[in-house]
Formats: sequence, structure tokens, C-alpha cells
Amino acid sequence: MHTLSKIFDKVLATACVALFAILVATVSWQVFTRQVLGDPSTWSEELAKYVFVWLGMFGAALVFSERGHISVDVVVRRFSERTQRVVAVAVQLAVIAFAVTALVWGGARITVLAWGQSLSALPSHLGVVYLVVPITGVIITFYAGSHLASVLRRGEAPVASAGPVMES
Repeated sequence: MHTLSKIFDKVLATACVALFAILVATVSWQVFTRQVLGDPSTWSEELAKYVFVWLGMFGAALVFSERGHISVDVVVRRFSERTQRVVAVAVQLAVIAFAVTALVWGGARITVLAWGQSLSALPSHLGVVYLVVPITGVIITFYAGSHLASVLRRGEAPVASAGPVMES
């Protein structure tokens, strides 16, 4: 499972870099056509919005793989290691439940409903935009399952290690 997780990490990181490059190029083109040419591009603003959605969803999944999302664990850290593991298992099960119901199932439903709707400025369908939701749901479900298995077999700490402390 660890090998598959590393493959997902590399694919997601590559996708995020590619999407970010497309986003920068698209927004730069939009600014150039608007400010320099005086004739704004009709498609670039819409593409930038949808690329940003895909980038945000894939980025969220990648951060989830690294256990990098914000968590308020000040109380949990005071518990025994056994209780921390119980809480970690409960959290991962809740994440799996949310990812499967809201992202995979709900995302698939909205994707199907929106598939026939054409985008106004791009030769595509709105369903393509929503397709990222179930895809990300499957990826997050995989990562949560991986974290769950790792916590149960004591391969990782039940509470993610704190990052660097920022001083003001």
C-alpha cells in the first residue's frame, strides 16, 4: 500500500504542477489580451476558474496524503497513546465515510447531471469540471484507508507531528 501511495503522491504532485503552470499561462494570457491588446480573451477566464478548481481539489488530496491539513489536536495529545489511536481510527473512518458519500457518490451524481450542460466559452461540458470531485474522493478514501491501516499496525503516529512553530 505504501508503494501505491507514493505513486499517487507523484501523480498528484505532477498534476498539481501542470495545472498550476496552465493556470499561470492562462491568467497571463488573459491579462495580456485585456491590457496590451485591449481585446480580452473570451475563453481564458473560464478556463482559469475550472483549472483552479481541479488544482484545489488535487492539492487538497495531496496534502491529505501528507497529513498536512489543519487539525486541532491539543486535547488528543494529552491522552494516552491507546486513546490517541482510537481517536485516530475514528477520524479516519469519518473521513472515509465523508469521502465516499459526499465526494464519490455525490460527486458522481452531480457529474452525471451536469454532463449534458455545455460551457459557455469552452468546447466542453460542465460535467468535466465536476469530474474532479469523485476522482478526488476515491484518492482521499485510499489515503484515509492507508493512514487507518498504518495507525492500526503502529506504522505511523496516531497524531501527526507538529510542523515548524512560527514565531512572531
